Amino acid sequence: MLLKIVGLFFVGLAALGAVLPLLPTTPFLLVAAACFAKSSPRLHKMLLENRVFGPLIYHWQESRSIPKRGKVVALISMVLAASWSVYMMDNMWLKLLVIALIAGPFIFIYRLPVSNGNYQVSKQTKS
Repeated sequence: MLLKIVGLFFVGLAALGAVLPLLPTTPFLLVAAACFAKSSPRLHKMLLENRVFGPLIYHWQESRSIPKRGKVVALISMVLAASWSVYMMDNMWLKLLVIALIAGPFIFIYRLPVSNGNYQVSKQTKS
């Protein structure tokens, strides 16, 4: 029951992330999918069959890759958010801290392979 609640919470955060520029979507979806995979096959299937979020989760689970568009959007968003933060701050140490904090996730996403783009819902319903 706890995993279902946590999964639903992260789906909610992912939905917010889809409309708010600084809140990530994909990591929250991956956490939700992991929770549902352990607690509710029905909710897990629903998440994978979602036409917007399903491909992101599928590619990550199958090949630890993300679609090219998602990768580009994530990297550009990170650069823009960090640049704006650095521009708005007066303290040099805070600017360096922002750059240091964004560097790790940026490098991680940059190094992720790009998925081939093949995704079919029928593949998911068989598993």
